[in-house]
Amino acid sequence: MTNMLKATATSNPWNLPNAITMARILAVPFFIWSLVAISDNESPMRWISELIFIVIMASDGIDGAIARKRGIVTDLGKLLDPIADKALLGGALVTLSILGEIPWWVTIVILVRELGITVYRLIVVNQQVIAASSGGKLKTIFQGVMVGFVVSPLTAWFPYEWYRILESSLVLISVVLTVYSGLQYVVAAVRARA
Repeated sequence: MTNMLKATATSNPWNLPNAITMARILAVPFFIWSLVAISDNESPMRWISELIFIVIMASDGIDGAIARKRGIVTDLGKLLDPIADKALLGGALVTLSILGEIPWWVTIVILVRELGITVYRLIVVNQQVIAASSGGKLKTIFQGVMVGFVVSPLTAWFPYEWYRILESSLVLISVVLTVYSGLQYVVAAVRARA
């Protein structure tokens, strides 16, 4: 009986983790609006944007933990989770580039990789669902930390060269991990076809 209930929960895409993921996607426009409305990156009001970003990023771990604990991991969840990550981080990167806080080349490199992998996932979704790789998860963490630092008004608190070097290093590490994890997906796809 328990196995039958667990199997039903697993096959039902309308569950709490997927609802949290959908809420994350729907919260992204509010985060972007807050960045545009509080465009001064040293304003204390920027903490509002930072708080929204942290809540959305933290809920990423929550939905996954609930799904694994309750045994209700679904193909829809595996598909929506990376889309939610990409909507948040992509929206943040484009907005921060428009505001002049992140170079456009960084945003372009990251978005080309993210959109390429997402399109590939959508193309092969009927044949196989591609879950995030370990490199992809590490990349997402670093991207989140990098965006968190850039969004925060900490440059007003630390107007020092070392802090700017720290932010630049996080940006560079995020780009390297993004490219590396993209190559991991390409190699995995080639091997799967072979």
